[in-house]
Amino acid sequence: MVRVKWRYLVCEINVLDKKSLFVLSEGGVASAVKNAVASIHGDYGSAMLARGDFVKYLNTFTGIVVIRFPKKYYKILWSALPFITSIETNHQSVPCFLNCLHIGGTIRTCQRFLISYSVRQLHRMLPNCKNEAERREVRKAILSCSYEQDKRQGNQHDDDAEEF
Repeated sequence: MVRVKWRYLVCEINVLDKKSLFVLSEGGVASAVKNAVASIHGDYGSAMLARGDFVKYLNTFTGIVVIRFPKKYYKILWSALPFITSIETNHQSVPCFLNCLHIGGTIRTCQRFLISYSVRQLHRMLPNCKNEAERREVRKAILSCSYEQDKRQGNQHDDDAEEF
């Protein structure tokens, strides 16, 4: 028996108004991805998405989404991402575009990438702080998202864990 191998695309949803991220849902992102793949790659691309749920993670605070796709066909999804211009959720259309940040073989590698990406983003924010209280909060956030700290606390997960 052969196991199915997947690729996980970590994408960032870029919107003009950050408040509009809160109305997004996994179903809305999934339908936008399905529509883009179907319009670009036709029935062949739609058949690749028919295997089940493929939006594995959506964080409406940061705009990060993890999309799962079969390893052999992940370039189909990757090529369709630039054609997503809006996501419809709850009868609202949110104009946006998706920026692919990372492609990983497991959820665990995507999680490691997101931790390092978050630290880099926080380091970029540190010089823009206006007062010492903001600086302390950003430093505290940088220290709190350490992968090594997660290991020391005993939160070991196997490589095929499907949660963040």
